[in-house]
Amino acid sequence: MAASGTGRGVVRPGRPPALRPRRDRRLGAGPARAGQGRGLRGGRTGAGAGHRRGAHRAGPGAADRHPRAQPAGVDGRGHDRAAGGGRPGGAGAARVRGRAALGLRGAGRPGRRGPHLDRPAGARRSAPGAVPALAVRGVVPDRLRGRAGPPAGRAPDAAATGARHRRHAALLRLRGPLGDPGGPRLGTAVPGRLLLRVRRDHRRRPAHRPRAAAGLRDRQGRLRGRLRGPAPPRLAARAPVGRPPPRHLRLDLTSPGDASVTSKKSVSLAADDRARLLHGTHHDPHSVLGAHPVPDGGVAVRVFRPYARAVTVVAGQDLRAGLHDDGDGFFSVLLPLSEVPVYRLLVEYDGTVQETEDAYRFLPTLGDLDLHLLGEGRHERLWEALGAHPMTHQGVPGTRFSVWAPNARGVRLAGGFNFWDGTGHPMRSLGSTGIWELFVPGIGAGELYKFDITRPDGSHTLRADPLARRTEVPPSTSSIVHASGHEWADEEWMAHRADTPVHEAPFSVYEVHLPSWRPGLTYRDLAEQLPRYVSDLGFTHVELMPVAEHPFGGSWGYQVTGFYAPTARLGTPDDFKYLVDALHRAGIGVLMDWVPAHFPRDDWALAEFDGRPLYEHSDPLRAAHPDWGTLEFDFGRREVRNFLVANALYWCEEFHIDGLRVDAVASMLYLDYSREPGQWTPNEHGGRENLDAVAFLQEMNATVYRRVPGVVTIAEESTAWEGVTRPTDTGGLGFGLKWNMGWMHDSLEYMSHEPVHRKYHHHEMTFSMVYAYSENYVLPISHDEVVHGKRSLVSKMPGDWWQQRANLRAYLAFMWAHPGKQLLFMGQEFAQGAEWSEANGPDWWLLDPAYGAEADHRGVRDLVRDLNTIYRATPALWQRDISLAGFQWIAGDAAEDNVFAFLRYDAEGTPLLAVCHLAPVVRTDYRLGVPDEIPAWHETLNTDAAPYGGSGVTNPDPVKPEPQGSHGRPTSIRLTLPPLATVWLRPA
Repeated sequence: MAASGTGRGVVRPGRPPALRPRRDRRLGAGPARAGQGRGLRGGRTGAGAGHRRGAHRAGPGAADRHPRAQPAGVDGRGHDRAAGGGRPGGAGAARVRGRAALGLRGAGRPGRRGPHLDRPAGARRSAPGAVPALAVRGVVPDRLRGRAGPPAGRAPDAAATGARHRRHAALLRLRGPLGDPGGPRLGTAVPGRLLLRVRRDHRRRPAHRPRAAAGLRDRQGRLRGRLRGPAPPRLAARAPVGRPPPRHLRLDLTSPGDASVTSKKSVSLAADDRARLLHGTHHDPHSVLGAHPVPDGGVAVRVFRPYARAVTVVAGQDLRAGLHDDGDGFFSVLLPLSEVPVYRLLVEYDGTVQETEDAYRFLPTLGDLDLHLLGEGRHERLWEALGAHPMTHQGVPGTRFSVWAPNARGVRLAGGFNFWDGTGHPMRSLGSTGIWELFVPGIGAGELYKFDITRPDGSHTLRADPLARRTEVPPSTSSIVHASGHEWADEEWMAHRADTPVHEAPFSVYEVHLPSWRPGLTYRDLAEQLPRYVSDLGFTHVELMPVAEHPFGGSWGYQVTGFYAPTARLGTPDDFKYLVDALHRAGIGVLMDWVPAHFPRDDWALAEFDGRPLYEHSDPLRAAHPDWGTLEFDFGRREVRNFLVANALYWCEEFHIDGLRVDAVASMLYLDYSREPGQWTPNEHGGRENLDAVAFLQEMNATVYRRVPGVVTIAEESTAWEGVTRPTDTGGLGFGLKWNMGWMHDSLEYMSHEPVHRKYHHHEMTFSMVYAYSENYVLPISHDEVVHGKRSLVSKMPGDWWQQRANLRAYLAFMWAHPGKQLLFMGQEFAQGAEWSEANGPDWWLLDPAYGAEADHRGVRDLVRDLNTIYRATPALWQRDISLAGFQWIAGDAAEDNVFAFLRYDAEGTPLLAVCHLAPVVRTDYRLGVPDEIPAWHETLNTDAAPYGGSGVTNPDPVKPEPQGSHGRPTSIRLTLPPLATVWLRPA
C-alpha cells in the first residue's frame, strides 16, 4: 500500500507547491518573454531574456542554442504569455516591485545604481551568474536563481565578457558582477564554474596600497594568487576603475594548493547510479551521494533532492558553493578542497529555503559488533539496533532508521517529513546481513514513517516497521518515531521480585482485556482504577490480554502486527509504562499474553515483507495456519528467532513485565496441528514434532530466565507434550508454568451436570491429581471459556439462580484449594450472567446498588476477595504446589455423596482441610478422617455463608477429632456439610 500523511497507505493527493516537480523548469526549458528584462538588463527582448531565471541565462540566442528552449511568448510548461511578459495574476507588476526592492533601474522608483547596471537600453546581458546579491542566506530566489548557463562547449568568451564589465574574466567566473554594494554578496551556481562565498571585512581600507601592475583590474592578483598559483612579484590589488569599491572583500580558500582543482570538471553521477537511485534499487547511496574526494584532487559534493530548485553547499563561514543542476533532482559541484569538510545544505523549493544537514555525509550508526550479532541471530537487544531511534550522531541530532530486508533490491524511507515520497531518502545496505540503514538529521520523536521496499521483481511495497516502538491508532498503520521519557518509580518491587520463586509463592491472577475492562479508559485512566480494584480483591497479579499492536480489535490482540509497540488505542508506550508502574507500586505483578506463533497477512505488515517469504516459512504448507487464516513464523531461521526472542526480552526489560503467557504453544509444537494427512511434511526423523519450534521455545525461555531474574513464562499448551516446564538442560521446553487445560475442561464438564448425575462423572474432578505434579500448573478460567456460545461461568452451572450461584461459589473455593496457581477472567468475579464481549466489557451495572439483584453479585465478589485473602495468608495453599508432599486425599471416592475432601500442607507440615460438597442437600455429622496430631479444627471459609448469598449452614464452633477411624486414619471429625458448598478448615 502507498502511504498517506496518516499512514493509511495512500500517497497524499496533490503535492504542496514546495515539492511540485519542476521537470519543465530545467536548463534551457524556460520561455523567452518579451520585455521582461526591461530595466534589469536594459530592456532586452527575445529568447533567453524573458524567462524568470533569464537574468542568469546565457547571452543572446539562448533559445536558438538549446534544444529545449521555447519560442517567445510560451513558458516552460507550454502556457501562452502576453507579449509584455510577466506571469498571470500580476506577476509582471510583482517583478517591477522586486526590481525596486533590489534597487535596480526600471523598477518604478530610483534605485541605487552600480556602474555595471548603469547601461543604456538595449545593452547585452551580462555573463551567466551576474546577478544582484540578495539577503536570503546566500540563496537567490527563483526569479534570479542563476543555475542556467551556456551549454557545454558553447561558453561565451570570458575575456570579452569581462572586458564589457570592466573586470577580469577570472573574477567574473568566481564572483559575478555585484548588485547593491551595501547588500549581502552571493556566489551563485553556474555550470562548470566554482563559486565561493565572499566574506565582508568592515575594517577600514589602508590609506595607501601598492600599485598593481599596469593593465590589471582590481584585486586580480589576489585571486590569481589563490587560484592559479604564485602571482607575479608586483601584482597587487588597487581601487576599482570607474567606481568606488563597494567594500573590502576577502575570498576564503583552504590553501593555495587547492587552486589546482578545476571547476570545469564534471562530477555528476553516472547514468547507472542515477537510474538505480530514481528507481529505488541502489544498495549503497552513500557511496555516490554526499561529499567524496576525487582522484584528481578536490571534493565532489552530490545531492539528490527531488523537486528542489537549487542547492547550495555551505562549509563553515568560509565556503559557499552553488551546485549544478544535473536534472531529475540531482545536483553536484567540485570543491577545491583537500579534505571533506563538515558542511550543510541550503535547499530551495518553490517559495521556501531549507537549511539542513546532508543525510549522506554520515557514517553508519551500527557498529561491527551489532552487525555480527545480527548476522548470527543473537542480538538480544535487537530493538536497540533496528527500528527508529532518535540520537545524536557525529554531533548532529536526528533519527537512525534500520530494517532487516535481505531480499529487497532497495529500501527507501518515506514519512511525513518527505510527504510520503521516499525517492530522496534511499537507505544503504550494510554488508551481507540484510540490514538497511539511514541516519536522517533533524528528524525526532513523533515523526510518522514507513519503509518503501523494492521487491525482487522491481515492484514497490510500503511497510510498517517490524520493530516500531510506537504506531498510529488503528486503522491507520504508520510507525511513529518514539523516545521514552518515563521515569520508573517501582524500584522496591523490582528489587524484591526475584526473592521467592513463583512456584513457592502465592500466585492468584486476574485476567484483563484492557480496552474493554472499562471501555473508554486510557492507560493512564486505568492506572488510577485497575490497581485499586485488583488490590481490593486480593489478586497477586494481573494478566493482560495481548497489548502489542493489532489491526483488528475483534481478534482481542491475538493477531499482532506491531510486536514491539503497545496498542495505540489506549495511549502511548510511556502511558503503558505508567500503568505497569502503578500496578507495581500497588504490589501487583503484571503478566502479558505474548503471541509468537503466528501473524496476520496484512500487506503493510510482516507478510512477504521484502517481496518473498521472510518472517513466515517458505513452504506454503508450513506457513499457512489452517485455523486462523494467518501465517506461522519460520522458527528455523535464525533472524526470525532473534526477532522473537528479543521481543520477549523487550517487554520484560523495557516495560518491567513480570511474566509472559505464551499463546498457542500446541500449534507451534506439532507439524500436523489442524492439518489433514498430505497437508504436512514430517520432520527429519519422520515425526510430527516441529523441531524448529522446540529449539526456539527452549532458546526463548533460557534467555529470558538468564537475563531477567524474577520473571515467569507460562505456556498455554493443551496437549500431553512431555517436559513443558522441565528445564532446558534436561530436554524440557523451559517454561515456568503451564496452563492446566485438562483440569479446566474436566472440572467444568462435571459442574455442568445436574447434581443427581454427578456421581457418574466423579472421576472428572479427581483425574487431575493423577498428573498434577507432572508439570507446574496454573488452573485457568480464562476468556476462552466465556465467549463464543460457551456461556459465562455462572451460566454454565445447572439449576435455578440460587443453585447457579451456589455451584459457582463452591467451584471457585475448590479451585483455590486445588494444587496449582489460579487465574480468573474479569467479570466472573461477580457472577456476570452474559458472555464477555470485547465491545461492551463486564456488566458493571450488576453491582449498582439500585439494581435489585445487586446483593447476589456482590456476594460472589466478596467471596473472591475472601478467597484471595485467606489464600495469601495460608502457605499450605501455595508453598508446595509442585510437591507431592503438599497434598493428601481424604475422600476422593465419595461419588454417591458428591463429596471431595483433601489436605494441603505447607513447608512446615501445617495442614488445611478442604471439603467440597456438590449436592443440593445438607449432610449432618458427615465423618471424615483427619490427622490425629491436630487437637481441633476451625472453619475458616464456608461458601454457603449468608454474606456470600448462601443459606447460612455453617460450623461455627471448633471441631474436635474423635478416636474413631475413618478413611484410613485413626481419628475423625464430624461436620455439617452445607448444600452446594465448599468448606475450608484450619487447625484451631
